[in-house]
Amino acid sequence: MNRFVVAAVIALTGLGGACAAQAPSTMRATAATPAAFLGSGALQTLVDAVPPPPFEGSPGALADAAASERLRALEDTDRWTLATRHAELRPAIAVSHFDCVVGAQLTAELAPSLVALLDRVLVDANAAAELGKARAFRPRPVGVDAGRRSCQVVSAAGRASASYPSGSASVGAAYGEVFARLAPDRAAAAREMGRQIGISRLVCAMHYPSDVEAGRALGIAVVAAEAADPAFAPAIDAARADLDRVRATGLTSPACAAERLALATPLP
Repeated sequence: MNRFVVAAVIALTGLGGACAAQAPSTMRATAATPAAFLGSGALQTLVDAVPPPPFEGSPGALADAAASERLRALEDTDRWTLATRHAELRPAIAVSHFDCVVGAQLTAELAPSLVALLDRVLVDANAAAELGKARAFRPRPVGVDAGRRSCQVVSAAGRASASYPSGSASVGAAYGEVFARLAPDRAAAAREMGRQIGISRLVCAMHYPSDVEAGRALGIAVVAAEAADPAFAPAIDAARADLDRVRATGLTSPACAAERLALATPLP
């Protein structure tokens, strides 16, 4: 199945145009910013555990640059199209990234408590990544090379924004951890999808591998810390009730076959 078939399936699910326009560091909740689970002190503790980015010219930085260069081979492939879709992380839309994982067709209308939970998780995971970026500036691949293509629309300010750690990888991993708790029977697949959202940022030339790995570890740590908040368990219970109800309808996403093919694309 070629990229045009994938794009058609994505368009059928209502995701095509919105994803391409999502700019870095502009992730927002679905309505007024909800209350976070974590306070500034807890977030800072998590960020303090994140190692600094590789310094310019180091073996790690050179390996990152080489890996990013190889990923140019995926431009305009099915995996590139999926990465375009993954660029959208607002919960009301991003909940559909886990349709194929849980075997259901999720929407904000059918799963309001689930989306509300992801709203709060988004606030924490993105805030943690932004704190990490404030410690040391590392340019993005699209910032180092102004002519580098991305699978999304990127402004000049977006190209010039910090790359480490990846906020999208942090949010994607956090979402994966939430779905692992909501559907223990699909926990491994949920965490893998969270990881793939981070990999999509490599495909999009928005981050380097070490940015994504640091962001992923941060997102996992964020949800582990959130679980200690007394409000977290009731939110999980309400979201699980939504998920169970939607799964019981038997409705599934038409995009799953295309998604499987895209994810099977080897990384160069």
